Order: sequence, then structure tokens, then C-alpha cells
Amino acid sequence: MTFSPYLDTLLFAVLPYVAMVVFLLGTILRYREQSFTYSSLSSQLLENRHHFWAVVPFHFGIIVVLLGHLIAFLIPRHILLWNSSPLRLYVLEATALAFGLATLIGFLGIIVRRLTDHKVRSVTSRADWIVYTLLLLQFLTGLDTAITYRWGSGWFAALAAPYLWSLVKLSPQIGLITPLPWMVKLHIVNAFVLIAVFPFSRLVHILVVPNHYLWRRRQVVRWYGRPAGAVGEK
Repeated sequence: MTFSPYLDTLLFAVLPYVAMVVFLLGTILRYREQSFTYSSLSSQLLENRHHFWAVVPFHFGIIVVLLGHLIAFLIPRHILLWNSSPLRLYVLEATALAFGLATLIGFLGIIVRRLTDHKVRSVTSRADWIVYTLLLLQFLTGLDTAITYRWGSGWFAALAAPYLWSLVKLSPQIGLITPLPWMVKLHIVNAFVLIAVFPFSRLVHILVVPNHYLWRRRQVVRWYGRPAGAVGEK
């Protein structure tokens, strides 16, 4: 699907650089002036039962999906070589889809938790909901692309990776992207929007906090006073 030439240029030749400039300047300024906000502002102590079952599949899923995108970007020829075998292609596509679904399921759990638990909802800002909406759109368009337009690993390596490299070289080749379906183009544009809003959200914790909690032992929280509603309370 081809938009107007001016819109294509704006979305795929101008927006990427605007997003990166905002990302870099916003990240630096926030770290210099509000370094204490470089945190996910965890709500785990407010409610942990649903938190664990949502955040673990979400983080494992998104890490694998992002890593897959990065590998296809860095070594697209190797991905195409891998996909030359139908069996390897099926394994790669099935694995990517499985982790994509895990990401979506975990993320929906995060949203439900913030909607249903009043303590967690009270610490969720308007900016958080904007970012959640953008992330949900990204996950849905990504899964729709994976299901509707098969063999995404192949055309990503053949089309999207060269386009992204052309951005790095400051010579955007938008002709690689403009013929793609509108859902794929929406997925790409939304990714640039997410990059732009990244410095102004709690997502910045990715830059400074390692995700060691994905494999750490479960922590025990001890109360020095009996919490309201505790078992055995009269």
C-alpha cells in the first residue's frame, strides 16, 4: 500500500531522525536533571500475586522478540541463509510467534492488574496509559503482521533491514518500505513514535537497570505489623 509521496517521505525519511534526536536529547536531559526518575517505579510491593504472572512472560517474550529483530538487522544475509531450509524457517517463525504471544499475554495481564487493583491504578499516570496504548498497538500490529503476512523473518531481512541500514547511512531508501501493506507500515511508524516518547516514560529503566529479576530467587517481604485483613485477625 503506497501513501502519498509526501506522507511516505514524512513517515519514513523524516520521522525516524526526529524520533532519534528526541530520544537522545530527552534521555540525556532527563538523566542530568531527573536522574532519580530513572526507574520503572515498580508497584510490586503494592500487589505481587498478579504482578509475577504478568511481568515474567512479558519480559521474557519482549526480550526474545527484540533480540530477534536486532539479529535480523545486524546479519540479514545469515537469516536468509537460515530460512533457505523450510524446516528451519518454520522453527524460527513458530518460535517468534510463540514469544510474541507471550509478550501480548503478559502485557494484557499488566494492564488488567493496573485497571483492577486500586492501589496500582492510583500510581499509574496519564503518560503511562499513553505508553501502554502505544505498546499494545505495537504488539497487536506485530502479531497481525506475523500471522497475516507470513515469513516475516525473511522479508524483514530482505526489506526492513536494508531500509534501516539506509537510515544509519543517512540515505533513506523509502522505496523498500512504501510498497508494504499498511499494517506493516503502521508497525514501523509506531516503533518510531515509541522511540520518541521513550525518554518521557518509565521505559527509561531499561537503560540503567539490568533485568536480573527474571531469574533471581523469589524475595520474601516481611511485615513488622500485622497487615489489615491478615489471616487470623479478629
